[in-house]
Amino acid sequence: MPELPEVEALATFLRERAVGRSVIRADVAAINAVKTFDPPLSALGGAEVTGASRHGKFLDLDVSGLHLVIHLARGGWLQWRESLPPAPPRPGGKGPIAFRLHLAPPPDAADDALDAAVSGFDLTEAGTQKRLAVYLVRDPLGVPGVARLGPDALTISRDDLARVLGGQRVQLKGALTDQTLLAGVGNAYSDEILHAARLSPFKLADKLTDDELSRLHAALATVLGNAVERSVGQKAATLKSEKRSGLQVHARAGLPCPVCGDTVRAVSFADRSFQYCPTCQTEGRELADRRLSRLIK
Repeated sequence: MPELPEVEALATFLRERAVGRSVIRADVAAINAVKTFDPPLSALGGAEVTGASRHGKFLDLDVSGLHLVIHLARGGWLQWRESLPPAPPRPGGKGPIAFRLHLAPPPDAADDALDAAVSGFDLTEAGTQKRLAVYLVRDPLGVPGVARLGPDALTISRDDLARVLGGQRVQLKGALTDQTLLAGVGNAYSDEILHAARLSPFKLADKLTDDELSRLHAALATVLGNAVERSVGQKAATLKSEKRSGLQVHARAGLPCPVCGDTVRAVSFADRSFQYCPTCQTEGRELADRRLSRLIK
């Protein structure tokens, strides 16, 4: 799932590639991906892309005052195309394309470039759980998921983090990935943040000591900041591999922890898992694998 660093990098990429260009048209291949109808997508035609930003894990393309807001969900991605076919993708087709945006050449393009193929981007989604979402709104707060977001995980202060977690009698893993509490962190970076902070995923959020809270706040800034630094400037096509290359524990079960050498362990649920290092995070204790526990019962 694309998280804060990847979405920040995509916003930077679109500021470089799309801002200043006019929309030719938007094509919809997956009808269920478009969540709004007023204004209609046809309102994008001829409008200029004036900005690109991020709200948590939501990507926001400002198009002459309208906002094309995108949530890539678990299996979604943005794929930039230097050459888009003139024919629209077939609605309801079996391919991964959900949405396509055609952009006119930049205003300052050379005359020969004006006759070149139209570029733009596809939104694609892999897997059977189709949750990618596209909204066209006049105000980003018109998107329910954006309106419910908590403070941004990259910029939250220590005092605000204490306020957000205080009274939350939930496990840290769940608190970090709850977008209404903290915006932008998903399964992968929550594993990395907890590892850097030397905290158990099962520790209760409202039971942090002052030292643990300081470590968690520092880990948020360091892990996310470093990931953004690695990601920004990458092409959209290389962001996924760049994310994987920087991970210390997530998706590395069975491999040695790069900090202490202990074996990285995993806890599995029905449709997801998380990873941690017992030596760094749980005083050497191995956490119960919920999937295995159910089988034993």
